[in-house]
Amino acid sequence: MGSGGVGAAMRTVIFDLDGTLADTSADLIAAANGCFRALGHGDMLDPVADATVAFRGGRAMLRLGFSRLGREGEALVDAEYPRLLALYEAGIDVHTRLYPGAFEAVEALGRAGYLLGVCTNKPEGMAETLLTRLGVRGLFGSLVGADTLPVRKPDPAPYRAAVERAGGNVARSVLVGDTETDSATARAAGVPVILVGFGPEGAGVAALEPDALLPDFAALPAVVAGLIGGA
Repeated sequence: MGSGGVGAAMRTVIFDLDGTLADTSADLIAAANGCFRALGHGDMLDPVADATVAFRGGRAMLRLGFSRLGREGEALVDAEYPRLLALYEAGIDVHTRLYPGAFEAVEALGRAGYLLGVCTNKPEGMAETLLTRLGVRGLFGSLVGADTLPVRKPDPAPYRAAVERAGGNVARSVLVGDTETDSATARAAGVPVILVGFGPEGAGVAALEPDALLPDFAALPAVVAGLIGGA
């Protein structure tokens, strides 16, 4: 712990998961394509070209695939969604990897005395499994998923819960994410947001006017200290 005392130690950094800590797009798209193959079609989504769609969720991927087949309707999406979840859970870490420097940056923040947590729109059980398999679950004091509370991001309640369950103070916290959803969550919670410039949207997230744009994880500790102070 740093020299700032108990109050300073309540400074908290909350991370989004998909597209922020780890590139999960290929495994998400593989699950969606598995649904279409089971229906007698080929792979309807491309793991590179459609990566940004993957981070909008399973339903968004299914909608896109069905639209390419000339078929529309939420009933189709609803029917395939359980299969998609099962396929994704079975292959959750085949291609998924932490972004370069993520482990080292999170570990450095923990050593510096910051409290750490994850707030994701991935179901909590799946997030628990993935973080464990990636070897980083033990670095985080809290994990709040899409189904932990009755609401999900961009509602600020999951973010606040992630901070509080980590032992922190929302007024001394920051969210690290990669999308408009993360930006809106932080604004709703009244906290600064750091958006990564290496996620699926790339440097395009600068248009969201985050409090800081992260070029790589090596810069994270300094960026966090600049926004909420040292731990």
